[in-house]
Amino acid sequence: MKAQPPHGQNPDSRPSCRPIDHFRRPDDPAWQWLEASDDPEVTAFIEAANDEASRWFAPLEPLTEALYQGHLARRELAERSLPVPLDHFTLWHETAADADHPVWWRHPNGDPEASEAFFDTQARAADRVFFEVGDMALSPDEAWLAWTEDTTGDEVFNLWLKALPDGEPARLLEDVGPELCWAEDGTTLLFTRFDTTQRPESIWRLPLTLGAAPSAGSASLVLREDDPEFWLGMGKTRSRQWLVLESASKDTSETHLVPASAPQTPAWCFRPREAGVEYAIDHRPGHFYMLHNRQAPHFCLTRLDEAQPDSDGERLIDHRHDTTLEGVDAFTWGLVLSERDHDQAQVRLRVIELDDQHGVQRDEWLPLGELPCSQGLDATPHFDTRELRLREESFTRPPSWSALDLDSGERRLLKRLPVHGDLQPEQLTCRRLWASSHDGEQVPVSVVMRADLAGTALPTLLDGYGAYGEVQDAWFSAARLELLARGVAFAVAHVRGGGERGEPWYLAGKLAHKTNSFHDFIAARDALVEQGISDGRRIVAHGGSAGGLLVGASLNLAPDSFCAAVLDVPFVDVLRTMQNPELPLTTAEYSEWGDPRDPEVFQRIAAYSPLDNLPERPWPPVFIQGGWHDTRVSYWEPAKLYARLSERTDPASTPPPLLRTDMDAGHGGASGRFKAWRDHAREDAFILWAMGKA
Repeated sequence: MKAQPPHGQNPDSRPSCRPIDHFRRPDDPAWQWLEASDDPEVTAFIEAANDEASRWFAPLEPLTEALYQGHLARRELAERSLPVPLDHFTLWHETAADADHPVWWRHPNGDPEASEAFFDTQARAADRVFFEVGDMALSPDEAWLAWTEDTTGDEVFNLWLKALPDGEPARLLEDVGPELCWAEDGTTLLFTRFDTTQRPESIWRLPLTLGAAPSAGSASLVLREDDPEFWLGMGKTRSRQWLVLESASKDTSETHLVPASAPQTPAWCFRPREAGVEYAIDHRPGHFYMLHNRQAPHFCLTRLDEAQPDSDGERLIDHRHDTTLEGVDAFTWGLVLSERDHDQAQVRLRVIELDDQHGVQRDEWLPLGELPCSQGLDATPHFDTRELRLREESFTRPPSWSALDLDSGERRLLKRLPVHGDLQPEQLTCRRLWASSHDGEQVPVSVVMRADLAGTALPTLLDGYGAYGEVQDAWFSAARLELLARGVAFAVAHVRGGGERGEPWYLAGKLAHKTNSFHDFIAARDALVEQGISDGRRIVAHGGSAGGLLVGASLNLAPDSFCAAVLDVPFVDVLRTMQNPELPLTTAEYSEWGDPRDPEVFQRIAAYSPLDNLPERPWPPVFIQGGWHDTRVSYWEPAKLYARLSERTDPASTPPPLLRTDMDAGHGGASGRFKAWRDHAREDAFILWAMGKA
């Protein structure tokens, strides 16, 4: 089924001179000149493409507005987060019904009547087209707030500090990374800096003079990472005794520690890096807990004596073939583990209580609700708490937060996100099916739809990502309800390269195995049709960033399998990007895609890179979105895809590819929620049009 132009738009009425016709350069058929961002012709081309997209979407504007208003009507616009008690104050944030950004509030513990606002991000964003907070960090005495903010979308941040609640903000540093961490001495702040490729390559210690006019001394280097494939990050153990500085590539890690109360102490390496070995640590007084994959591909857990951290230690959780151990959180009484069942592609939380001799007093998995679902430990800052905060959601159930009392076993609902409108969670149904890929591997596919339409072959939006071991566990979306209400099913292909079935699933979709991801996505599409869930003539593919690579490569393999596609900031110029180590993030990606300086890797990437493999058969209609300030997927990748596809498209017979570049945003799109929701409504209008439901 070929999608038709929106009602009221005749193909012959379109301007005869498309952007590609006006800006084409015969000596550059690959449109590489679009990479020169300072060339006025580049911005002229982008603006012309934006104008073309605006004209095309004009007949769909009533639908876009209806989707946008419907989305607003289904959610609680005035938002209040769940309060989190710290040592001295209880904190939360509120977003007014007409605001894009929140205001942070606090009250002294036990005295809710003494509430006061202490950080108004809506006011800070008022005169800016783009505004995003990178990180917020409270001093140990909760008297000072440090934060980083980005005002362009290029993910370069400035560091600010203020006394709470209403001190005058002071800008301490420019051009830093987003992450912050206070030392426990209360006068030292740790931050990161980027190298020329925007890789967090160093961690710095900043001494502060706190008072009526706060100031910063000279920053001193704590740790530098010279290997261009490694990034630095930092945090603090829940015990608040150690600052944790981690250097990691996509498959290898190394941790350095600094006493949190003595931040001037030189960092010491917990375990030297070994190629292919990843580890992470947490701490209880007297012991370190090391999660690692050394001779244990799916990870295991070892306890080490704090006085002898280089010993072999005691194995607490052995390697298992059917489970990946994903995380460990330490408390005074024991551990909370996050584990992923490979067979069910499902994460679960496991609580282990230990006595003073480290004997196991309790070992149990927390119950799950509807499957598939997401379950995780929410903000639980106190090391000695006997009450855990849990966050859960599914494709049919909105996020809910509950408190689990470890002593009584009582589970108390704290908050559930409200859903308004004519389509309620109980009117939805979700199922998990398994698709057989090209090599016989079984690929999980999640699909949600209106319960009253189950058993009907529905138009379907198929989403996928499949990279970096990231998981797409079940998540609820108020915006998605607009599609579901109109009789559309939403499906997620949990392809290899993601982490839904644990570490083996990730390894089977990266480097030399990357093409598995594309075959899995197509297999998911076919399974939805074969099992009578989806109408094979009306399936739209969606992918963002590395998910754009997934969808682009899948369209090259099977362009007739989809009636349209939406590509958000798509990573489609894989070969050329990976050949340029000067670009942000490229070198750190070698362990994910490979280094094309190796001839074998060059051939491998060249064989699937979407821009290098566009088929003679035209793609279906496609809506491509980019960000002018995007440092992760440069604006020219979606722009070049649009240009090359346009040259292969006859505008008299097939709707042209559409490109919309946000000139005020980066990789994450608009920073304000209302603009982001309107952008989402425009996507949905395109999707409904492509399905013949506009």
